[in-house]
Amino acid sequence: MNQKQLVLIGAIFLVGIQGFSTAVGEEKPNVLLVMLDDSGWTDFGCFGSQIQTPNIDAFAKEGMKFTDCHAAAPNCSPSRVGMLTGRMPTRVGVYSYLPPNHPMHLPDDEVTIAEIMKSNGYATGHFGKWHLSNLESSQPQPNDQGFDHSLGTDNNAEPSHLNPINFVRNGKALGKIEGYSCQIVVDETNRWLESLPPGKPFFSCVWFHEPHNKIASPPALIKKYQNLYPQISKKQATYYANIENVDIAIGRLLEKLQQIGRSENTFLFLTSDNGGLNEWSNQGLRGRKSFVFEGGQREPGILRWPGKVQPGSVSNVPVSHLDLLPTLCEITGAKKPKDRKLDGTSWLPIFSGKPLLRNTPLMWFFYRVAPAAAMRQGDWVIVGFLDEPQSKHTHALSPKDLPYIKTAQLNRFELYNLARDQKQATDMSKSEPKRLTEMRQEMIKLHREIVAEAPVWKFE
Repeated sequence: MNQKQLVLIGAIFLVGIQGFSTAVGEEKPNVLLVMLDDSGWTDFGCFGSQIQTPNIDAFAKEGMKFTDCHAAAPNCSPSRVGMLTGRMPTRVGVYSYLPPNHPMHLPDDEVTIAEIMKSNGYATGHFGKWHLSNLESSQPQPNDQGFDHSLGTDNNAEPSHLNPINFVRNGKALGKIEGYSCQIVVDETNRWLESLPPGKPFFSCVWFHEPHNKIASPPALIKKYQNLYPQISKKQATYYANIENVDIAIGRLLEKLQQIGRSENTFLFLTSDNGGLNEWSNQGLRGRKSFVFEGGQREPGILRWPGKVQPGSVSNVPVSHLDLLPTLCEITGAKKPKDRKLDGTSWLPIFSGKPLLRNTPLMWFFYRVAPAAAMRQGDWVIVGFLDEPQSKHTHALSPKDLPYIKTAQLNRFELYNLARDQKQATDMSKSEPKRLTEMRQEMIKLHREIVAEAPVWKFE
């Protein structure tokens, strides 16, 4: 099979623009990457949810909605690594979530979008969940990875989203902060935006903790959903309220961009880090968080970029968070790293209504689940199962897991056509033997490549 994968354009209506990269003398676009934690494919009103998200819905009408958008992994830390580096997280050595006092982290020798943007004159900030190293440790910190300013947490907001006690600002622990996490994160982001010199381009990651457990939501919003939908449980009403609270925070962020005159020249992408845990979050998809089926890694994706992306446009092209680094390099005129394999592809062809060609197929790998890998080509996805481990995996990566990751082979496969079977209910491996053979060979080759590159962590 030809190594380049032609991805057919679905229903997409975009405005043609001459030259997306920054020309000499042209103002560089600002960049905001906004991400929820554990929010599934259909948690916003504009993606079919019962949850009221008026700010996000209005935002979607002003930009482009991706219906086939994917995280780099179905699990939190690897997903964030993929977004920042444009590389499959296994290549980088982030195989699963990062627990406290664990050797695994985003290595300092990886090149992040923040480092690229900073070297091109951008102010850089990270706000919210970090989960790429242990903060207040000798591991690389956000400022080591290109961020001038940071306010974040190692992992989740503790003890919950309400009055968290574990935020760290630029290496200094802050103790208890009153309020809900999403509002605290936007408060800090807005203050930072206001502090920037006029005309200084900025790159920022705003990574919310919501709706990851332990959930805390405003009581008035919980009551609202209990009244709107008396048939749902309090747990579901609390979840709905949690998403709406994030929508309110996003509304405040959008309002601030407007107030400071930065809204019109900002590339703002909104998504989630992995699939949801609840059926109402992954309507019509198989699987959930941690699984490589669609429910584990298909995400909401909304891009607002005034003057470049037509309001109300929709793309059905399969895209990935891995694509952000090459896309942002191209639109800002920055140089991509040439000394390492990048797995993402620039979105610019999509913006001009052209086919998107991939040198590397979209692939997801998570050693702890079955199937352990999935690879996408057009409407087709192949999933692969690894050799059975001799002992049960621990929840966190352990020393005994590493030899398994390095040596286990993909040995059984299933094939699905997502255009006809979005729920992945019908395995077509027997009826499509030629396609199965071709995709299986390419998947095995790619899997071996990424695990061969993957570093091995030293446990003390």
